[in-house]
Amino acid sequence: MLKVIVIILLSTVLFIGFSASVVDAIYGGGDVFPDRTTAPTIDSAELIKVADLDYPPGNIAVAPNGDIFFTFHPEARPPYNLAELVDGKAQPLKINNIDALNLQTVLSMRIDQQNRLWLLDYADHGQGTPQLVAVDLTSRDIVHHHQFSSDIAPLGSHLNDFQVDPAGNKVYIADASILGLDSAIVVYDIPSQSARRLLEDHSSVSPDKFVPYVEGEKMLIFGVFAVRPGVDSIALDRRNEWLYFAPVTDDQLHRIRVSDLNNQQLSEDDLASRVEAFGAKTMSDGITIDNENRIYLSDIEHSAIVRMNSRGELTTLIKDKKLRWPDGFSFGPDNELYVTASALQYVIAKPASYIQENGPYQIFKLKTDTSAIAGH
Repeated sequence: MLKVIVIILLSTVLFIGFSASVVDAIYGGGDVFPDRTTAPTIDSAELIKVADLDYPPGNIAVAPNGDIFFTFHPEARPPYNLAELVDGKAQPLKINNIDALNLQTVLSMRIDQQNRLWLLDYADHGQGTPQLVAVDLTSRDIVHHHQFSSDIAPLGSHLNDFQVDPAGNKVYIADASILGLDSAIVVYDIPSQSARRLLEDHSSVSPDKFVPYVEGEKMLIFGVFAVRPGVDSIALDRRNEWLYFAPVTDDQLHRIRVSDLNNQQLSEDDLASRVEAFGAKTMSDGITIDNENRIYLSDIEHSAIVRMNSRGELTTLIKDKKLRWPDGFSFGPDNELYVTASALQYVIAKPASYIQENGPYQIFKLKTDTSAIAGH
């Protein structure tokens, strides 16, 4: 699906008269990202394989009772998208009446403190209608459903990841907009089912011009289109005070006060002025946070997981080649950190045969020295 859209975009750009150099300036090029990993503090032997999978996993949410839910990454064109592990094996996720919603491409999922599993469908980069769904984990009934309008999630958008506030009233969504190049943060109010699109095209949500090198492969589709999503990593602290966020290739992790995001009296400029650079980060995809507000980030280039403290300083927890493009994070009930290895270097714009040849794909977990809320 991504391959087809890229071909259409590049063909359109060329058709309207842009030169190849202009196409490269918009979608290609870029520098090498600095390696910010150090010697890991946890031995690779502590990385425990949870499951082998036929298709690459995307995101993951582990319930307080230990149930494991995850998505198969939509870009891999799996036979089904929503899954759960039962006795260590993947099975289609059972949700009452879910087929009636016609979900297309669910990537991110989270479990809130009201025991609801939230699902975010980016609708094939906004070609369809992006949707947000909440499922009661006891009954497996759908208890909330919202379809985003085109002014909130337009064509070319990519509603990639999100956070639900502790009260279960607000959802903060990262629109990576890898194709539309109009990244933003979407704030969705659950009771009123209303949404606002904020910080669009601000430097904090727009990628820095680096190109990922994953397992030595330069991530350029057709040698032209750099895999460079906008705002992707997004985490809400445990006090509901700060929202942390960053594009994959951004040099910095940013933050903004939740109260400012929710203040509809602030102008765009006033809101933008309240964004802070918090700390130099890795080339990250997955992100989560523990009860001490230490932030866990993936490093997709170096198959690593790092942790950022309250001063914005990084420590490398683990580095292991088995972590092929560490992507989704979720803490489990025993303070274990679960991580999906989505191996997107074998997925993006690749044929189905190539994806199969490079399987199986894994979910791992790692024991941590902290307490955390399961599902986040």
